[in-house]
Amino acid sequence: MKSIAIIGKPNVGKSSLFNRIAKRRIAITSDFSGTTRDIKEEIVEISEKPCKLLDTGGLDDKDEIFENVRKKSMQASQKADIIIMMVDGKMLPSDEEKKIFYSLHSQNKPIALVINKIDNDKEMERAWEFDEFGAQNVFPISVSHNRGVTNLLNWIASYLPENEPELVLEEDVDDFDLSDFDEEIKELEVKEEEETNEIKVAIIGRVNVGKSSLLNSLVGVERAVVSSIAGTTIDPVDEHIEYKDKIINFVDTAGVRRRSKIEGIEKFALMRTNDMLEHADIALLVLDASEPFKELDERIANLADKNHLGVILVLNKWDKRLNGYKESIDDIRDRFKFLAFAPIVTVSALSKQRVYKIKDLILSVYENYARRIPTSKLNELIKFATVRHQLPADKTKRIKIYFATQYDTKPPKIALVMNRPKALHFSYKRYLLNKLREAFELEGSPVLMYPRAKGEKDESQDA
Repeated sequence: MKSIAIIGKPNVGKSSLFNRIAKRRIAITSDFSGTTRDIKEEIVEISEKPCKLLDTGGLDDKDEIFENVRKKSMQASQKADIIIMMVDGKMLPSDEEKKIFYSLHSQNKPIALVINKIDNDKEMERAWEFDEFGAQNVFPISVSHNRGVTNLLNWIASYLPENEPELVLEEDVDDFDLSDFDEEIKELEVKEEEETNEIKVAIIGRVNVGKSSLLNSLVGVERAVVSSIAGTTIDPVDEHIEYKDKIINFVDTAGVRRRSKIEGIEKFALMRTNDMLEHADIALLVLDASEPFKELDERIANLADKNHLGVILVLNKWDKRLNGYKESIDDIRDRFKFLAFAPIVTVSALSKQRVYKIKDLILSVYENYARRIPTSKLNELIKFATVRHQLPADKTKRIKIYFATQYDTKPPKIALVMNRPKALHFSYKRYLLNKLREAFELEGSPVLMYPRAKGEKDESQDA
């Protein structure tokens, strides 16, 4: 599949063009220079021909972040098959942009000089000022007004091959047979999803805890820009790897600050992080072992809990750890009681120490996250638990669980069909969940349990 890299200085409209071609708002755009810092990839179709579109960071070198961004952008241009060099048509051509264009042109690839922000015919005169670049393929456009973009797309399409056959991944066989259920159980809404071999993993944490370094270590390449400056990652950066017949799609989300310190484009980044978590399966919560845990760590952990994700606690910078192993683990378990089900792994992302363990943990947690518990086994457990510890009465009225069934996965969702569902005390539900975890392998995955009356289909409460 051919790839197209969009290259240029900051704030010339690269991300806007990326979104225009992708036909949806993927990359964050703003008036702030340097909004895009990492390489954003998206599979798109141009004239019904699939290709990979790359949105790169602005070419500048005014500080450490921009030097790293420039390096990665130029590396992307070298790997791309087609190059789009974008300039700002409202600005005069600069010597630096000429040097960039000549450098890109020397790669002997199809290259287009795209002059953005030419909003009307009168402004075409500005485009002529760029004739000194000597470019053969020049496209004056206005991304915001969708002016001239079609001509650019037609030029790109001329270098793309015809449609390639779509890769079809084999699906695992689902042996969950509804015909084995009682008629009453059949009345419950059962949500069936197609099995997939893709696992979506969001990397979350405070700014500067090492999320981007962890992503780079996991995928084996410098995919995300890394610097000592907090808040380097703005757009979520995604990259996938194939591991033991699974496709693991990692998303490095923007680091979260205290609300009072969130500024400018970081507001967009936080919104995008929340959106990523809504579609993820597992969260890698990255914590900094070199300093005391903060209240903000707990608030970020609550985002994973709120979205009912599988969770792995990654204690990073272990080579610079503040405390010993037992003290660190005890502190985590004390602070994150609501994530008691989550496994903990100590790593150093920079030296890659024990990072390999995370991949196997992801597969294990995902298996538990997608687990289906046979109805017969589930009801045997409920019967055992209620005999061992009787259900407390609701005043003078007896509470009874008729049966239990799992009606959904990712995470496992259990329906308790009862005579008085609202009377089930949270402490008894917690007792049942603990018994469930003792009997079945569910490490890393939350389990949701919903008491409900006969014939009731709506979820009444979360576990």
